Parts: sequence; C-alpha cells; structure tokens
Amino acid sequence: MTMSESVQTATKLTPEEIRAEYERLSQEKGMRARNAANEMGISEGQLVAARVGTVATRLSDNAEAILKSVVSLGEVMALTRNEHCVHERKGIYENPSFFKHGPMTTGLFVNPDIDLRLFMGQWKHGFAVTETGKAGVRKSLQFFDGAGDAIHKIYLTNHSDEAAYDDLVAMHRHAEQNTSIEIEGTKPKPEERPDSEIDWEGFRSAWEKLKDTHDFFPMLRKFKVGRVQALKKIGTDFAAELDNSAARLVLELSRDRQCEIMVFVGSKGCIQIHTGPVNKLVEAGGWCNVLDPKFNLHLDEGGISHSWVTKKPSVDGIITAVEVFDKNNELIVTFFGKRKPGVPELTEWSEIVDSLPRKEVSNVA
Repeated sequence: MTMSESVQTATKLTPEEIRAEYERLSQEKGMRARNAANEMGISEGQLVAARVGTVATRLSDNAEAILKSVVSLGEVMALTRNEHCVHERKGIYENPSFFKHGPMTTGLFVNPDIDLRLFMGQWKHGFAVTETGKAGVRKSLQFFDGAGDAIHKIYLTNHSDEAAYDDLVAMHRHAEQNTSIEIEGTKPKPEERPDSEIDWEGFRSAWEKLKDTHDFFPMLRKFKVGRVQALKKIGTDFAAELDNSAARLVLELSRDRQCEIMVFVGSKGCIQIHTGPVNKLVEAGGWCNVLDPKFNLHLDEGGISHSWVTKKPSVDGIITAVEVFDKNNELIVTFFGKRKPGVPELTEWSEIVDSLPRKEVSNVA
C-alpha cells in the first residue's frame, strides 16, 4: 500500500472507528499497534493519535526539550526499529547534546548503555502512552515522523521513576489534545545515477584515503553514489557480498568467542547502538533474537536481501563492518567489533568476519 492510499483510507476512518477496530484486532488477533495500523491502512502515529484522551497524551512539538528531561526517569528501555529489526537497550538518558547545522538539528546521547544519534528534523509528533496488557501497565514516550512512522520509543522499566514520568508528561503536555495528525507524503528515494556516469577512479581513490568511518556517507554524497551501488563496484578488497546467514553467524560467533561488538539499528530519525557482549540467542518463527538483561535484538531474517563485509581505512587501521540490507537497499542492521577512537580493531572481530561465508557466485555463460 502506498502512502497516498493509506491517507485515503485514513480519511474514511474516524478516531472512534480507529479505536474500535484496534480493540478488535488486538483482542481477536493479538495484534500490536504497528501491525494493527498496517491492517487498517493507516500509520502507527495515526493510531496513537486516535487514542488521545483514552490511553495517549499528545506532547509538545519540542522533542529536544522532552529528550533532555528523560534523564529524570532513571533507567528506561530505549527502542528503535525499522521494518525488519528491533533494537532495545536499557539505561539512563545521560549526557544529551544537540547541534544546529543551518536549519538542521542533530543530537547525541553517548553513554555505555544509551547511545543514540538523532536527526531532529524527522521528529514531528510525540505522545505519552499508558497501556494495560498481560504484563501489566506499560508507560512510554513515543515519537513519530511526518509520515506517522515510529522514530523512537522510551518505555519505563521496574527501575524507572514513575512520579518523574508523570511530571514530565504534565510539563510537556501539548495545549491541543487532537485525536488526528496531519500526514506528510514520504519523499521518493532519488534514483541512482548509472554506473557509467560515476567517477569510479576518483571514488576508489577517496575510499583509499578515508581517515574516519564518519566520512563515508559524505563521500557517497560527494560522488553521488548509492551505498549498495558503491559496494558492488569498489572491489572485493573493500567490499564483498556475504551469504545472508552472516548476521546470525556474527551473533553466534561473537557469543561463542566472547567478542564484544557494536550493533547499529536505525529508523529515519534515530540510530541506536549497543556496545558490549551478546549472550542469550533464541530463534523463533524466522526471527533471530538476542535476549540479554540490558540488550534485546529482534532480527527478521526473512527480510534480509543481501549482506556485505566492508573495510574502511582510518587513522586507527582498517575498520571492518558487516552491513545487512533489505530488498530496497535500506540498511537493516550493521555490526562492528567494539572499538573506540585511537584503538585498533579487535583481532577477534577480524577473525570472526574473515570466517563468514561469502556469497556463492555462479558463472554465467
């Protein structure tokens, strides 16, 4: 379903009808909000908005101020997801910092537990949600982009300060408690330029001269190259396609060898990072899950279209990553070995990546 189709469908449903249909879908089919919204042909943000006045409270449009207040809640659970992967990390929202780049604002939380990269231009709608389920009452802060897709959610845990949560909601409560949101159409992805129009020699030279992995995306923009397009052309010394079992094997081998890793999962407005070990792995229904006390990951292996090992030069030596993509060439999850600036890559991590099976390439006559 396209976004325009979703909007057309949404205009036919009143907030009362949305609430009633969600009640039915959750009770009869056990559907969660995201799946129920999809079933109704609306965005998850529209579903939450329809529940304002019952279980949801609309928050102010100043997401930056709200995020700066979250530290008062103590330990919470941060959740960021995309279509095929959910990243959950428990910790405290300490050390926020925000930076303006012209009209754009970016934000950072850099902590051992809560480690986030924020793109605030995408943060359009915020809500406080209180729901009662099998596990009892769950309180959360939920943020959505202009299309109504979830950017980031923050859930209270047994160690959170509920009184501080109530104070935060009261402080940042929006003056208007509307039960609908305006939906913006999603911008189409720019079409990739043909390979014949790319300066591949210049691009290869720029890749060889990289000093920092953070310079990689600006390099793609400079040469107007798509990320996967670049991986296919750069050469196997810098990028090689892996078998799609790579993500699961990274988790299994990191657990078995007690190699601490970094796991990046992003939405349009937030990248969430886990740094540390992975221990308890569980497979269920095509999903590969990490179920550790502070870190949970839920990866839909059926959504993986292609996987790559990439090697990027830096002042600290080569930085190796495993990058996992869906059929639309969108990143699902990225893995690195645990590292800090000034420290070379872990040998154990290099060995794990070197052992991953490459994709079989059949010779075509």
